Amino acid sequence: METEKRYLGLIYGALLLAVVVVGLGAFTRLTEAGLGCPDWPGCYGFLTVPVSPEKVEQATQAFPNAPVEVHKAWNEMIHRYVAGTLGLVIAAIALFAWRGKRNGRGRVLPTALLGVVIFQAALGMWTVTMNLMPIVVMAHLLGGFTTVTLLFLLAVLERRRVNNLAREPVTISPESSNNANIATMDSVDLEPGKPSLSGKLKMLTVTALVAVIMQIALGGWTSANYAAVVCTQLPICEVDWVSGYDSAAFDPISPTSETYQYGVLGFEQRVTIHATHRIGAIVVTLLVLLLAMGIRRPLGNTSALLLVGVLLLQISLGITNIVALLPLSVAVAHNLCGLLLLLVMVRTTVLVFFAQPSSVSQTSLGKSGRLSHG
Repeated sequence: METEKRYLGLIYGALLLAVVVVGLGAFTRLTEAGLGCPDWPGCYGFLTVPVSPEKVEQATQAFPNAPVEVHKAWNEMIHRYVAGTLGLVIAAIALFAWRGKRNGRGRVLPTALLGVVIFQAALGMWTVTMNLMPIVVMAHLLGGFTTVTLLFLLAVLERRRVNNLAREPVTISPESSNNANIATMDSVDLEPGKPSLSGKLKMLTVTALVAVIMQIALGGWTSANYAAVVCTQLPICEVDWVSGYDSAAFDPISPTSETYQYGVLGFEQRVTIHATHRIGAIVVTLLVLLLAMGIRRPLGNTSALLLVGVLLLQISLGITNIVALLPLSVAVAHNLCGLLLLLVMVRTTVLVFFAQPSSVSQTSLGKSGRLSHG
């Protein structure tokens, strides 16, 4: 049992570390440090940032077109060090899942995580070697979000497994056993009298989840093309973005350039990206609010309020980014809150698809040996 608890602790540690990596990635991108080191995985040919005059001279000779900026180089290398540590931890999780006595440990998610983190490392390399090509930068962002999401799901599933292993067997009546159902996450049962989850609610949940994912991708595309501050007024943009709308702004193959730092698209194309991101925010807001209303009865007020609270926080951060012209701390927080909204949506989706209505009263639950909701 202690081994299983250590395994669960390793997963929790990886989840926390993955969130830190996402935050550091946003900080690195927003401080224009994505090319702080022009090579990969080292920095100007060294394992650490060249600081001494001798090493700086060597770096300048090796990369004459990329002068050493120590603070940007450190931002990039710290991100790489922490991301590399995360990769090793995820490799340990995969090894843990496949070796020894399994006790019901899942292998699919740890294996998928290992594959994702290997591909994420390749994307990190291509981000540098392809000089911040937008499609690679956006894919790297989505890879980070995917890593956190998979770790979140793994943590939930393994926590339930470990809790089930630790729980002493109880005797319950056949009637209670047939009627009592446990939700997949957080041991949430649907209370008596609450309606079952309809197909329409499930469809709304999937639609909202897809919309959130697309909005995150749009945010990554906006950042990668340096379109975050081309519109500084609400609700959409101060310029005539409708007549100048250019769908070519979303072409995944960017115009050929020696470097994509600071962007290569024209003003109208950047406005197109920014305006689309804002419209996407409106769509996501409406869908998530509708979903919160839809799950209030079957899943409870807590789940609904959690969705609304994270959504409102993300909206307020987005508005602050606009009116304050993208302050660094708020921009990083906006990135992390987008990740939090995704995790809450994933949690909600699992609950909607796997929770079943319970016809067992709280009294019968208590008598059957299970904890009541009271």
